[in-house]
Amino acid sequence: FQKANGIDLRKDPQALQRLFEAAEKAKTELSSVAQTQVSLPFITADASGPKHLTDSIMRSTFEQITADLVERTMGPVQQAMADAKVGESDIDEVILVGGSTRIPAVQNLVRRLTGGKDPNMSVNPDEVVALGAAIQAGVLKGEVKDVLLLDVTPLSLGVETRGGVMTKIVERNTTIP
Repeated sequence: FQKANGIDLRKDPQALQRLFEAAEKAKTELSSVAQTQVSLPFITADASGPKHLTDSIMRSTFEQITADLVERTMGPVQQAMADAKVGESDIDEVILVGGSTRIPAVQNLVRRLTGGKDPNMSVNPDEVVALGAAIQAGVLKGEVKDVLLLDVTPLSLGVETRGGVMTKIVERNTTIP
């Protein structure tokens, strides 16, 4: 848009907000279609009159733009698997959490990391955290008995000792009693 019209939308907060909303909508649509249209009439104006932004985006283009972000998630997943001492053959199912897990490239990454297993999409990724919290509440109240949920420390806990060195007292991923 800037090349075609000579206007930098980053300097217009209202136009930028509309552009962010349109980008979010396009991202969502590209999870289920191969191409989508972005249309923002009257996005801005200059001396010659109003300007409109209209463009189509292919899923393949979106995947190229976001490939580095998707690939960067691989490291933490591999680290979590190593910390849990599990390999791809030890995993029965993967339940994805969050709206971005609907993106086909994210689902393909899960398949690559689990030896080709499809992610379990039977639970709405936007609601799965609330569902887990409800199960945890049931366990704490004693209403759910056949589930064992273990919480762990995400980071090592320690104290600073001589020379500014941290001495670990509780290693990360230790089960919280």
